[in-house]
Parts: sequence; structure tokens; C-alpha cells
Amino acid sequence: MPPSHTAAVQHIYEHHHSWLQGWLNGKLHNACDAADVAHDTFVRILGGRNAAQILEPRDYLATIAKGLVIDRYRRHAIERAYQQSLADHPEAVAISEEDKAIIIETLVAVDKALADLGDRARRIFMLSQIEGLTYQQIADQLQVSLTTVKKHMIRALTECSLIMASL
Repeated sequence: MPPSHTAAVQHIYEHHHSWLQGWLNGKLHNACDAADVAHDTFVRILGGRNAAQILEPRDYLATIAKGLVIDRYRRHAIERAYQQSLADHPEAVAISEEDKAIIIETLVAVDKALADLGDRARRIFMLSQIEGLTYQQIADQLQVSLTTVKKHMIRALTECSLIMASL
């Protein structure tokens, strides 16, 4: 990491950390969550390429922090849905905390990949994998060709496979 990058991150931290944490506290209404997101924001900047080129630090910090907050809300929603699913199926085998964490990480990663696919591909994937429709039924319902359904499913399944390989 170039010294100028590290020095720039340090400068931004010293001059804007308390502002960012206060701003986040106003958004999140929770000092601990605000501190976590502020920390993660600076970790993200530190892992970046050249903080010395940041011209508007507060705008830059706010943009990164907003993305992290959205990721945090998405993760909490997935965790709640997973917990609800477990509660709805009490006969399921007891799952260790480690396995729960792995499952939630996987669900978060799949959710992100599906969000990045685009509306049509995501809809096709959900109809196939969640609703259990055949490719032909999906094509008929969405009024697209069977080839289009297959193309989108290949893309979605490829993304999911890449996620599974990286975990």
C-alpha cells in the first residue's frame, strides 16, 4: 500500500470520522451500529487504491456508508426470514451456530448475486427454483421464448455456482 494512500486515509479518518459516526447515528438511531458502519467504511477505504485522490471526503464516506447500511439491512432481513423459516419447521434438526452463520452468509451472497442479475433473470430464477415451474411454464407465463428462459437460468445458476465455489 503506498504511504500516500495510508496517510490520506489517516487524514480523512482524523478529520471526518466523528462526523461520519454522528451522521450514521442519526440515520441508524443506534450508536453501536453507527460505530460498526463507520469502522467498516474506513476499512473499505483503506482497502481501496488511492485515498489521496478523494476530493470530497464527506460525500465519499456517505456514499460508502449508505451502501454498507443497505447491505446491513438486507442481511438482517435475510436473517429474520431464515429464523422465521426455522421457527415454521420446528421438526428440523438442530443446527449449530457455525452452520447457521454459514447458511446466512450463503443466503446473503446468493441474494446479492440475484440482485445483480437484473429483473427478468431474477424472476425466471425465482419461478424455477422457488415456485417449481418448468422452463416451458415460465416461458408461457412471462411470454418469452424457451431459449430466453434457458439463457437466463444458465446465467443465474452460473452466478450461484461461482458463489458456492468462493465460500
